[in-house]
Amino acid sequence: MERLTLPPGGAAAVDDYLEYRRIVGEDDGGKLFTPEEYEEYKRKVLPMRLQNRLFVSWRSPTGIDCKLVGPETLCFCTHRYKQHKTDFEMIPQQRPISLPCRVTGCRCRAYQYLPLNGARPIRCRCKHFADQHSAAPGFMCNACSKCSGFHSCFTCACGQPAYTHDTVVETKQERLAQGRPVGRDVPYAAMGGLTGFSSLAEGYMRLDDSGIGTPSPEVLDAPGMAMDHPFLKAFQAPSSSSPEALTDVVGTSSQVSSLRRPEEDDMAFFERRYQERIKIEKDAKHKGKAPLPPDRKPS
Repeated sequence: MERLTLPPGGAAAVDDYLEYRRIVGEDDGGKLFTPEEYEEYKRKVLPMRLQNRLFVSWRSPTGIDCKLVGPETLCFCTHRYKQHKTDFEMIPQQRPISLPCRVTGCRCRAYQYLPLNGARPIRCRCKHFADQHSAAPGFMCNACSKCSGFHSCFTCACGQPAYTHDTVVETKQERLAQGRPVGRDVPYAAMGGLTGFSSLAEGYMRLDDSGIGTPSPEVLDAPGMAMDHPFLKAFQAPSSSSPEALTDVVGTSSQVSSLRRPEEDDMAFFERRYQERIKIEKDAKHKGKAPLPPDRKPS
């Protein structure tokens, strides 16, 4: 097994290159800018990028942004979002805003997100994959003559078919007017709809205004049930008025023990919980009984 070593200052050089690549993206044409060109590029592009950022999402008819597009997200034309035109000195007035592909020879005129089925693009009703269709408007099939244009019945995780979704390109002001998150202004190229780590989750799992939304107070304040996951039981506050709270000594002590102490870090917390479980199992073994999980009471 080979081990990669860096000379003194090498890690800082790697960080500088990654920062350069996030800012410049594909704009250098594959040839690194000189330091002077890099500074001139930042002076010219960054103010425009911070002011005129475009947010791109794949939206369901229910209003959920099922996919928030980032630099590496593929288009129908098989090229990535960062390979499309994403910077504008002036935001176009026409809607929808077209983001054409900049790859030489590509006929894509507007970025179109296409979901994947596993690692492969989804199929059209003509049974051919999306990458077997033309990227030109109309999306005609290159493998058969009976296809009238790409149309897939693939169902998104939100429960709606793919053909009912739209690739939406909008400004920061338009997104704020809808109450959707915009995150911080960043100088990086082709950030699209990414505003944080939660942006990488599916829309139906994203508990913000771009996804399914925050749970209602009724859900958050609902009492615990016997079928709850053990993780939820561990952090559920005990009710002192219930008969179980008066008799369930094991369960109550387990709940108190499962709360992290202010001075504990992650490793200390998990180590303490592990040692408590080992002790319970040993005590149960000495008494000739099967070991009890910490969150279960004896019958």
